[in-house]
Amino acid sequence: MYERKIPEMLDCGLSVAVKVVGGKWKAWIMDCIRRGIQRPSALHREMQEVSPRIINLHLKELEDYGIIYKQVYAEVPVRVEYRFTAVGESLLPVMDVLEQWGNENREHILAGARSHLV
Repeated sequence: MYERKIPEMLDCGLSVAVKVVGGKWKAWIMDCIRRGIQRPSALHREMQEVSPRIINLHLKELEDYGIIYKQVYAEVPVRVEYRFTAVGESLLPVMDVLEQWGNENREHILAGARSHLV
């Protein structure tokens, strides 16, 4: 098992929040679930750029953090859906603010990113 050489510093609430929503795909996964795309197969169709293995890893991580839970229905074939826990629901307004900030500052951030590519 991988062991970090430098331990994570999670004494700061912002660090904890970034650990939960940070990464390349977690915010997109959470946005999909919020929009009603809750079944793994639907998530895979929506996020075709991302391998199913990576989506499943992020779903498991969000589940381990208590942000989402897996609802398994006793049907044949088995149906699985992901839903937000109360803690996950409390994160949605924060994501709304981050999305608004991103929309308002997109051009500025992209211009800066382009200058680093030269």
